[in-house]
Amino acid sequence: MLKMKRLFIVFSFIGLISFSGVLQAQNQLKVGYINSQELIQAMPESDSAQAKIQRHAKQLQDQMEQMQVEFNNKYENYISQADEMSDLIKQTKETELQEMNQRIQQFQSTAQDDLQNTRQKLFKPILDKANKAIADVGKENKFTYVFDVSSGALIYQSEDAINLLPLVKKKLGLE
Repeated sequence: MLKMKRLFIVFSFIGLISFSGVLQAQNQLKVGYINSQELIQAMPESDSAQAKIQRHAKQLQDQMEQMQVEFNNKYENYISQADEMSDLIKQTKETELQEMNQRIQQFQSTAQDDLQNTRQKLFKPILDKANKAIADVGKENKFTYVFDVSSGALIYQSEDAINLLPLVKKKLGLE
């Protein structure tokens, strides 16, 4: 029985030491947060990338409108002359209109993908620069974790949490 009591005391002591180690580790956690979207909008590169995307979108929209006007003109022409056409010519014109409509739809789909790829290509260096600055500030200030509140995944934010946006802006020279 005395052996059991000693074993219990030894295990209790080990448990207490382990628990105090966990508490000590928890006290060393340093958590910060940042709104990365706000940071990216503050970066001058973001404005020029957005302007390029808008120009590209305008070019695609102009091309789409030109294709649509051409289709509408051919359709109007077909409708106005349909009574005078032979069945073979009608069928040929209808096939041409269907193919043209399919090309317009294909262009629209491809244009959306192209615009998305352009956006990703132009913003990748900006995102990389922002992420590097956030990581550098996190390392320099010994943060354990940094959460991005722009994603909406943050459930709770303590009053002790530290907003890294001013530090990262300073690191990037955006003040």
